[in-house]
Amino acid sequence: MTRIKLCGLTRPEDIEIANALSPYYIGFVFFEKSRRYVEEEKARGLKSLLSKEIKAVGVFVDEPPGKIAHLLDSGIIDIAQLHGSEDEGYIKRLRTLSDKPLIKAFRILSEDDVKRAQESSADFVLLDSGQGCGKAFDWELLRDIKRDYFLAGGLDPENVSDAIRALHPFAVDVSSGIETDHIKDKNKMAAFVSAVRKEDAL
Repeated sequence: MTRIKLCGLTRPEDIEIANALSPYYIGFVFFEKSRRYVEEEKARGLKSLLSKEIKAVGVFVDEPPGKIAHLLDSGIIDIAQLHGSEDEGYIKRLRTLSDKPLIKAFRILSEDDVKRAQESSADFVLLDSGQGCGKAFDWELLRDIKRDYFLAGGLDPENVSDAIRALHPFAVDVSSGIETDHIKDKNKMAAFVSAVRKEDAL
């Protein structure tokens, strides 16, 4: 079963749609330069509307570990996704502050990047083409990876079936691929989830 993460939710109606579709994860972006940025109190309100069965992931870029631990331990998010230059030392420091799961994102441009992801001490790794740039990378680079991973970058309702068939990722992560004019699109969200579940059912 391929787990689904619908990322970059910002509105109560996004949460309502997610609750109806029941992905395994949703994502809140805490990076201020992102157009999908949500501040702590807004995220708290959105989390209060979220089904208890869905895990909320907080997306961060080089944020102080204390801030992330606070959001984890206050229950605003269940998992932290590190999308900047956070290294093993950073992960170690964060683990002294919170025992909640961590996802480390890696930009995949070469086999060396895959090797670094493979060796990460994070609970999960996310493989992307950049910092949420919405473009796919060369999936052939993943042919020898030996750990579960979240696949991100350029996924949408049209190509996610191909991605699952080719790579069998642990999870698929989508944000811009389920938007119209930078707003989450109910029909695209439903089509993405449907495509994943249809592939899993084969």
